[in-house]
Amino acid sequence: MTAAVSAYGAAVLTRAQDAAADATVGIGQRILQAVWRRRDEAGRTELERVVDEATDEQDDAYTTAVVSRLLKRALQDDPELREELAAMLPVPAAGTVTITASGERSIAAQHIGTAITGDGHTSQP
Repeated sequence: MTAAVSAYGAAVLTRAQDAAADATVGIGQRILQAVWRRRDEAGRTELERVVDEATDEQDDAYTTAVVSRLLKRALQDDPELREELAAMLPVPAAGTVTITASGERSIAAQHIGTAITGDGHTSQP
């Protein structure tokens, strides 16, 4: 959802999905639109304000926290929304492992010994 907010801002709430949109942006957009559809006018205004604020923020961690709180609150209040969103998410195949790294110098691994990120590091034997 953060990718969708970053890409489209508050327009993510009403924007039709572009065929060339990235899959991550697409699922985030569909989730936010589902939350949007289930809100009354006041709720939609609040959602648009929160998304606008998150869009203006340059800190991805802040945007992630804001959008996460918004989604958590929406899911707590609406069990049908939980079911709708769960149906949107892909079901991994048995035994499938998905690992994601996001952000500057991020690393991701299922199993790892030593991982070092940063400038000028030399390995010690």
